[in-house]
Amino acid sequence: MPPFDVPEGDPFGPHNLPYGVFSPPGSSERRVGVRLGDRVLDAGAAAHALGSPYASLLARPTLNPLLAAGRTAWSDVRRALTAWVTVPAHREAVEPLFHPLSSVTLHLPFEVADYVDFYASEHHARNVGRIFRPDAPDSLTPNWKHLPIGYHGRSGTVLVSGTDVVRPSGQRKAPTDPVPVFGPSVRLDIEAEVGFVVGAPSELGRPVPLGGFRDHVFGLCLLNDWSARDVQAWEYVPLGPFLGKSFATSVSAWITPLDALEEARVAPPERTHALLPYLDDADEEPGGYDLRISVAVNGHVVSEPPFSTMYWTAAQQLAHMTVNGASLRTGDLYGSGTVSGPAEGQRGSLLELTWNGRDALELPDGKRTFLEDGDVVTLSAWAPGPDGVRVGLGEVTGRVVPRADPAG
Repeated sequence: MPPFDVPEGDPFGPHNLPYGVFSPPGSSERRVGVRLGDRVLDAGAAAHALGSPYASLLARPTLNPLLAAGRTAWSDVRRALTAWVTVPAHREAVEPLFHPLSSVTLHLPFEVADYVDFYASEHHARNVGRIFRPDAPDSLTPNWKHLPIGYHGRSGTVLVSGTDVVRPSGQRKAPTDPVPVFGPSVRLDIEAEVGFVVGAPSELGRPVPLGGFRDHVFGLCLLNDWSARDVQAWEYVPLGPFLGKSFATSVSAWITPLDALEEARVAPPERTHALLPYLDDADEEPGGYDLRISVAVNGHVVSEPPFSTMYWTAAQQLAHMTVNGASLRTGDLYGSGTVSGPAEGQRGSLLELTWNGRDALELPDGKRTFLEDGDVVTLSAWAPGPDGVRVGLGEVTGRVVPRADPAG
């Protein structure tokens, strides 16, 4: 057992050490923190107390300076943090700098620059195709196996876990309606995703190759891409998602560094189509991650999507996102797209779980097709870690609240 009283096998033990930003009890000051079990270490204060050369990066109100410092700094800081919470000689200096997790206020851990969301699960894409194009010869669009499809979202509405989600309003038009109407969405959905956080920026005009993924991406987190399906259905032709997606995207308060997930790396599913050279990862290190996600509505688990089934990897998504010369900025966030597996109980959205509202879910508090006001959605996950220990990912929770002015 490590010397800082973390139970053996705790998914947030010293093998994990995710980063966040918190305010101590009774203070509005924001501090970089690292989670260890059910406590939060003030990383900046620890760095100062122990004379770390990276103290200035950690004594900030956001993770962005650390993100921008690059891979060498990320590795050095992680090694130092691991020593600070495991080496007995550091205990006297570090122990007073912990706060109970239940006593702190957690904030959005980084300033989001740009936000992109992808569509990388073949199971999800095929389900959506079967729902909306039942007579099509192939449930996938012609381009799906050739490139990671994505869209640009709205970074200003990325929310930290625990923030209420106001039911969005917009135009909607059912196939039988003569004209569109305006009002609150009646088909509010979730999408269980994984978000990747960019640290080191890139140069405009210079694409990032597959092998550059770990030099630019700092870590990952769980992400809920809330979706107003009725608004989306009316607006998305011909330019794709807009108001049906841009009202809220929830992310975890904890960013798990990639270095904590080495044992979770897996090969992606077998490719069925030849890939263009910039996406061909046949000779690259395994690009998938074995993340076991759980989706709960009002505390009742409705789905357990496996991230290992994702067809397109985060490295391929990054390569495609920059192949036209678009530059990366520190704090860029990109979502994997809905994570769905082959089984019915592995679908990552209510759209799929209820087959577009046809088959209601039976919950302890009643039936659901789409979300009702007051519903609380929680995403949680873990990954295989060293010596059989799990690596926990910070959960994402959001409660749906009604819009104050639903008419418009």
